[in-house]
Amino acid sequence: MNAKPVFHGSDIEKICEYYHLKKEEIVNFAANVNPLGLSEEVKSGIAARLDLLSSYPDREYTSLRETISKYCGIPAEFILPGNGSSELISLLIETRNPKRTLILGPTYSEYSRELSFSGSTQEYYHLKETENFEPDVDDLCRTLDRGYDFLIMCNPNNPTSSAVKQSDLLLILDHCAKRGIFVMIDETYVEFAPDISEITAVPLTRKYENLMVLRGVSKFFAAPGLRLGYGITGNHRFLKEMREKQVPWSLNSIGAYAGELMLKDSSYIRRTRDLILPERERMYQTVLQTPDYKTYRPYANFLLVRIMRKGMTSADLFEKCIRRGLMIRDCSSFQCLDGEYVRFCVMRPEDNSRLLTVLGT
Repeated sequence: MNAKPVFHGSDIEKICEYYHLKKEEIVNFAANVNPLGLSEEVKSGIAARLDLLSSYPDREYTSLRETISKYCGIPAEFILPGNGSSELISLLIETRNPKRTLILGPTYSEYSRELSFSGSTQEYYHLKETENFEPDVDDLCRTLDRGYDFLIMCNPNNPTSSAVKQSDLLLILDHCAKRGIFVMIDETYVEFAPDISEITAVPLTRKYENLMVLRGVSKFFAAPGLRLGYGITGNHRFLKEMREKQVPWSLNSIGAYAGELMLKDSSYIRRTRDLILPERERMYQTVLQTPDYKTYRPYANFLLVRIMRKGMTSADLFEKCIRRGLMIRDCSSFQCLDGEYVRFCVMRPEDNSRLLTVLGT
């Protein structure tokens, strides 16, 4: 008998085919994308400027970098736009050329995939479930002393939704700076954090040259198809090397313009946080009180849930939900995640209530 496939959050077409469902019948709790969808202001702004396709983008992306600069409160010369964070992860690893990498896991698999194309060895620092997937900073620093030259962190982390606060990041970065260890921090989900300033490492790029922070618009701004990401570092020499290796005009004209519109859309940003923050807390408190599951304090727009009901697997729970048109993420494919786990993001209140009802039955 063939095992059931494990689906990625973007595999909705495969899921529809496998379960004989229609795409429009499914609420996708697995992709971690803002349920508000693309901003109407951004839609109309893009539609009015399709003429941009008739010209090359500014090779320096000057206007976009200025917009990112104001949005992040960091100098424009610290910023490198790219074709999604995926391009920047690849470019960073290629340019840095690490020999021995430590990854905080479980986490996003793209880091490991990109490292596999380099000459670097890769090992995981296992975040412990008993510690709610929060690192023991002293132990992490002792581990880093074992010959590593590159550290990768996702903060807030996917799939655990846990976060390392800035006070601990300072300790880690100080330790790494003294030992010549470069640190990459992926902040894809930081804009969903209750207090962004408590989590983000962006201000620390002014102090540490061994740091690069990556961000994008796929999740918070509901634009995964735009493929816009940006890296931030105060290491100007390293940024120059990355730019020299980058394919010219890697971000198209529409993408660059749309990025400016998104980051200036304060109304959309406020509405997103007004939706996500209270709904996340409601879902967290509800799951917390359900004996069949264990969950962890979330900082991203999703919850990681451990199944405690005897005999129920993550595949069982996935199937139970998908047959009701609710697609969650079976986390059995994540490295260093021992046990039965699922992950689901925060959607609109009525959809969240439907999912909570199914989980509770």
